[in-house]
Amino acid sequence: MLVQQSYRYELKPNNKQKTLLAKHAGTARFAYNWGLARRIEEYKNTGKSSNAIEQHRQLNVLKKTEFPWMYEVSKCAPQESLHNLDRAFNNFYHGLKSGKRVGFPKFKKKGKYNSFRLTGSIHIFESSVKLPRIGIIRTKERTDVKGSILSAAVSRKADRWFVSFSIERERKKHKVAENSAKGIDVGINCFAVTSDGERIESPGPLDNALKLLKRRSKQHSKKKIGSANRKKSALRLARLHCSIKNRRNDFLHKVSTQLAKTKPVIVIEDLNIRGMMRNGHLSRKIGDAGWSKFMNMLSYKTEWYGSYLLRVPRFYPSSKMCSRCKTIKENFNLSERIYRCEKCGLVIDRDENAAINLKHYITGSSPGIYACGDTSGGGT
Repeated sequence: MLVQQSYRYELKPNNKQKTLLAKHAGTARFAYNWGLARRIEEYKNTGKSSNAIEQHRQLNVLKKTEFPWMYEVSKCAPQESLHNLDRAFNNFYHGLKSGKRVGFPKFKKKGKYNSFRLTGSIHIFESSVKLPRIGIIRTKERTDVKGSILSAAVSRKADRWFVSFSIERERKKHKVAENSAKGIDVGINCFAVTSDGERIESPGPLDNALKLLKRRSKQHSKKKIGSANRKKSALRLARLHCSIKNRRNDFLHKVSTQLAKTKPVIVIEDLNIRGMMRNGHLSRKIGDAGWSKFMNMLSYKTEWYGSYLLRVPRFYPSSKMCSRCKTIKENFNLSERIYRCEKCGLVIDRDENAAINLKHYITGSSPGIYACGDTSGGGT
C-alpha cells in the first residue's frame, strides 16, 4: 500500500546555519504577506485575484530591484509560501460554497510563524541532512527515513529547529494480534475507556504544568516591552509550551499506535468537538486531552496497520443506553458517572457502558443496527 507520511527530527545547527535558517523563514513569511496584500488589492481594483504561479512571476521581476536580499536564500522558500497562500484561499472559497466555517487568510506575524518548505535536492545521511542553499546540518538523533522524499519543512519552536520530511513509501499490511472489535469512549475524568474495561489515563500535560505556566505568564507580562529580559522571558514561556505539547503528542502517538496494531476493528463516537469546546467549563480539559488529534491519528494509523476505524454517528445514544437490555434513559446528566438501569438492574461505570454500546454497534447487538453498522434491514 502506497502512503504518504512524515519523519520529524530536531536539527543541531551552528550559529551561521541558525542565521541562514532564520533568513529562509523570514523570506517565506514576507512572500506570504506580500502575496496576500497584493491579492486583496487586486480584488478591490478588478474584482479578480491571481494565483501562486502568476504571483511568483511577479515576485521574480521585483527581486532584482526591490528585494535583492531574496537571492541569499533558496527560491523554494518564497515559492512554496505562495503555494501555501493559494491553498489557504482555495480552502476559504470551498468553505463558502460548502457552508463550512473557514476563515479568510491572515497575515503572518514575525516571531509567531517561523517555518518554510524546501523541495529539490534533499539528502538524508545517518546523523545529518542536506538542504538546498543551507548545506549539511547535523541532527540530534539518527535519521531513519524510508521512502522517496517529496519535500522538507523546517520550523522553529522556541529556540529549537526541526525538519519534517514528507515522504512516499510502500507499507506492508500489519497483521493485528487479536480478532475482536473494541469500542472506545473518550472522556473528561479518564482519557478513554475501552469495551473490555481497560482505562487509559491521560498524563494531563497542561494540568500538571498549569501552575508553572501561570507563574511564567505573569512574570512575562511584567517585563518591559522590547527589553532583553522580556525576550528571555518569552523564550522560557515558549519552551514550557513546547514541553506540554510534546508530552501530549507522545502519549497520543503511543496509545493510537497500540490500538491500531492490536485491534482489527476500532469503534469510536464521532463527537462534535468544536461545539463542545465552546463550553467554558470543559474546553480546557478537552483541549488538554487532545481528542481531535487522537481521532486523526487513529484514522491514518488504522490504514497503515490494516485495521478498520468506524465512527459512530454523534446522536447514537451510547451513554444513555443500557449495554445489557438496551433500555434508553431519557434523562441522564453528565454529572452522573455511574449508569444504573432501572429495568435489568445493571450498575456499571458510565464510560465503560458507552464503550460496550459502541462495540455492539458494529457487532449487531444494538436495536436497529446490523453488522458493520448497516442500518437497513433488507438484503440485496
